Amino acid sequence: MSHASRTAQALDLVRLAVAATMVIHGVARVVLKGVAPFGGFLSQQGLPFGVGVAWALTVVEIAGGLALLVGLARRPLALWFAAQLAVGIAMVHASSGWFVVGAGRNGAEYSVVLIVCFLAVAWAAGSDRR
Repeated sequence: MSHASRTAQALDLVRLAVAATMVIHGVARVVLKGVAPFGGFLSQQGLPFGVGVAWALTVVEIAGGLALLVGLARRPLALWFAAQLAVGIAMVHASSGWFVVGAGRNGAEYSVVLIVCFLAVAWAAGSDRR
């Protein structure tokens, strides 16, 4: 197997992992009845139509994550999810510091790793037009 082929397979594995993460995140928000509370949080932060925005984000996490899982719209979806996670850091995680567990709680480290993975997926998709 060539180096290029192994690299492509490695990036596919990253894409599958982060896409599945977003699908699971969105599904959990629906199943655990977290959309309305998330919308309330967004409204408290000054966003209009907080519950509508929460539903839109949740639908994109599920439908967009599924599309990314099967390899559709890789670049735009990866860039969308990277941006969404960056906003999440700014609105939620930055005030808790870096660590998610251990030396802190609810920090930005996990989101940063996901962002880097999504940017790698977008970069790879940009090079092969998929």
